[in-house]
Amino acid sequence: MLIGEFVCAIDGVKGRLNFPAKLREEMGERFILSRGNGDRCINAYSKEAFALLSEKLKQYPVSQAKMLRRYLFAGAAEAEPDKQGRIVIPQNLREFAGLEKDVVIIGADDHCEIWDKSEYDAMCGKMDASTMDQLMIDIGF
Repeated sequence: MLIGEFVCAIDGVKGRLNFPAKLREEMGERFILSRGNGDRCINAYSKEAFALLSEKLKQYPVSQAKMLRRYLFAGAAEAEPDKQGRIVIPQNLREFAGLEKDVVIIGADDHCEIWDKSEYDAMCGKMDASTMDQLMIDIGF
């Protein structure tokens, strides 16, 4: 299970950032970066988790899943941390998520999310007790 919240800086020119060691251990030597699902962030999946996502999509007719496949797979890239634990985030994904300087990497159970810090702070600011209560009701808690 991927958990935690980590603030780091991205090199705006080369697109490198130090991926937290705690998360790297769970993600494996190589992992997949893809556009966020409905959020302006980058999702990072272990190769196994991305394969499971692919298998889930194959359960649907092409006519239903083709747009989601295009969205998730066309912009995806493989990341491989260097000896210092840095990964390179491709320009297209940096632009998608608005990554410029300060970023937040969070563990989100089966994947990680990479956010621009100000975007992440704004998203978290929308979560109050009543919103949390309603979300819990919506999913059956």
